[in-house]
Amino acid sequence: MSERIVMVASSYPRFAGDSVGSFMEPIAQSIAARGHEVHMVAPWHPRWSRPKVDGGVHFHLFHYAPVASLNTFGYAEGMRADVRLRASAVAVAPLALLAGWFKALRVAQKKRATIIHAHWVIPGGVIGAAAAGSIPLIISLHGSDVFVAERHGLARFAARTAFNRARWVTACSEDLRGRATALGADGRRSNVIPYGVDSDRFRPDADLRARGREVLAIGDNAPLIVAIGRLVKKKGFEHLIDAAVMLKAWHPQARVAIAGDGDLGSSLRARADAAGVGDIVQFLGVVSHDVVPALLAAADVAVAPSVHDDAGNVDGLPNTVMEMMASGAPLVATPAGGIGSVATDRVTARLVPERDVRALASAIDELLRDRVTATRMGRQARDLVCRHHSWARVAEDFEAVYAQC
Repeated sequence: MSERIVMVASSYPRFAGDSVGSFMEPIAQSIAARGHEVHMVAPWHPRWSRPKVDGGVHFHLFHYAPVASLNTFGYAEGMRADVRLRASAVAVAPLALLAGWFKALRVAQKKRATIIHAHWVIPGGVIGAAAAGSIPLIISLHGSDVFVAERHGLARFAARTAFNRARWVTACSEDLRGRATALGADGRRSNVIPYGVDSDRFRPDADLRARGREVLAIGDNAPLIVAIGRLVKKKGFEHLIDAAVMLKAWHPQARVAIAGDGDLGSSLRARADAAGVGDIVQFLGVVSHDVVPALLAAADVAVAPSVHDDAGNVDGLPNTVMEMMASGAPLVATPAGGIGSVATDRVTARLVPERDVRALASAIDELLRDRVTATRMGRQARDLVCRHHSWARVAEDFEAVYAQC
């Protein structure tokens, strides 16, 4: 049965190649590809340049800020280093919630919605719950939303209210689902739907490898370690920089490329310089999502050193982990958040304890030296995600939730 779905989200790629909320695009488009009518309600942003309909998804943006400088609601701009809320985001939140509610309500009424699918319980679930009325509400959790609800009393109350209104709750990892249950979600009406990956875009490929090496201006024989993500504490990049000190001694020609930007950019660069590895650690800044497949294909080892940060925040399941596995690059990661649910130590990845710099460096060194094991591990990881974690499979799982509700 075809559904008319109003999705509510606080992040979505604002233009082609945007890395912000990149997993939202394949979620929405894959559901639309299965014959459902998808209407995306999201905050307006000055960098938004998508057409009104793209990939089968209809966009409905809401304006909320009286001045341009207050456009800090959503798009990974509401939190400083993913640890604390920005004052401007808190100040504008009432206006944004009100504008989002009104837009979602009008779209649901006009399109005669049969499902409201809200992403991030804070704020999407709150907006969706206010707008749903008698329409079944599904809330999908992605990580930072649950952290905000855990740390702030008003947000916790709002999340609990939204959970009580929801017919079903999905999470990208079991860790996240358990934390949501502790906040008030009904465990009997929830399940885990991990992120998917486009294995046609992210793949081992000689031409992609050459392109990635060209972008980085390094030779084909130089050992290359690649990490991707926002420069915030929970990504654990400071530990990769510290590990680079040992890697430089063991592999003098090695290069570490970190793609992404964020509040910790300056401090991470200073950390690399102070540790004497500023010459081998390359900070790429914001990289178009269209370039990421080439960077991963060029990698000899891909690294996701995620941690529970000092405030307790942790990723649900970094979609970059799925992309690394699909690319066939041998993965070194921690089991933080949902990573351990998709990666198995010494089978599809090398998993090391959080914040253990020596273990991280040793695992990378092991894969750089033993290319037979590295190749086998990368092949097994790609096989796993191709068989079980396509975006089409994710869309089917959401479709089953819609039918149940």
